[in-house]
Amino acid sequence: MRVLIYSPAFLPGLGGLEINMATIAEGLVTLGDEVTVATTTPGNGDEGAPYHIVRSPGPRELLRWVRWCEVFHQANVSLRGLWPLLVVRRPWVVSHHSWYCRPDGRRIWKDELKRFLLRFADRSIAVSQAMADDLGVPSAVIPNAYRDQLFRRLEDVIRTESLIFLGRLVSDKGVDVLLDALAILRGEGLAPPLTIVGSGPEETRLREQASRLGLDEQLAWRGPLVDENLVAELNAHAVLVVPSKYDEPFGIVALEGIACGCIVVGSEGGGLADAIGPCGLTFPNGDASALAGALQRALQAPRLRERLLAGAPSHLAAHSAREQAEAYRREMRTVVEQRTGGARRSGG
Repeated sequence: MRVLIYSPAFLPGLGGLEINMATIAEGLVTLGDEVTVATTTPGNGDEGAPYHIVRSPGPRELLRWVRWCEVFHQANVSLRGLWPLLVVRRPWVVSHHSWYCRPDGRRIWKDELKRFLLRFADRSIAVSQAMADDLGVPSAVIPNAYRDQLFRRLEDVIRTESLIFLGRLVSDKGVDVLLDALAILRGEGLAPPLTIVGSGPEETRLREQASRLGLDEQLAWRGPLVDENLVAELNAHAVLVVPSKYDEPFGIVALEGIACGCIVVGSEGGGLADAIGPCGLTFPNGDASALAGALQRALQAPRLRERLLAGAPSHLAAHSAREQAEAYRREMRTVVEQRTGGARRSGG
């Protein structure tokens, strides 16, 4: 099967969508499909990938690749990348990794248009049940995978009784809520160390907040970490905190932490609870007091952490890269067979 993946966000970007689409592309190749990724993200060729990457294709080149493919897969509805289907009939499969609305929940005309166009998709795939419920069209739920060849437990790393945050330092990710929760715990005589992995435009403001709350000695600001350095850092901590203020569509970071032996304390809205599964605790989005209570339970109850991690193997197995690729392939093959079968019947 020849698959064209249109994903404006892609490697070498470091976001969840970029990494997830690369995982899907590689997984489909492993199963025997030919895959080309069309993206607007700059880079240097294929960079050793087992699939072809076309960067910033012009209209003629994009149309040529749509003619080449047997199924056209978009990562989120892209109005700019959809026009070739007006010229070339190909099965259109859309996977949804972000909400079709503004950060405050409002919908503008672009959001409404994307939702309307979904009625014409051959397949709609949501990364969580919360996302599927929001779309308004029948959608298969295929949870995101994590890079199971990379994220794993390391035997030679000493795990401490400490917290770690991993993500961009932007307001939606809720680091300010986490700092407020640490201040509450400090008032109760509990001062767990926190390692902050990531960077972003809110870093200066967050550092000022930490100083104002008297938390400087508890915090280690590590900046961005990737690959083996990130795996080692996660293995050195007991609790991964994902305090997002907005509803995460899914939350691959939770799977990465669980695979490295952390339990997860995360906000309950959206699809993040699906990613955490039985391996952590949740709290209402934005509630610093509830977060402080969950962290206190996680830090002071080693047997609780053991019970939560007992479910990790089966939970992680359901989110393996191969499991995800096989599920996507089933959906794609179904629409290709339906389209070719319909064409044969029409021709007969």
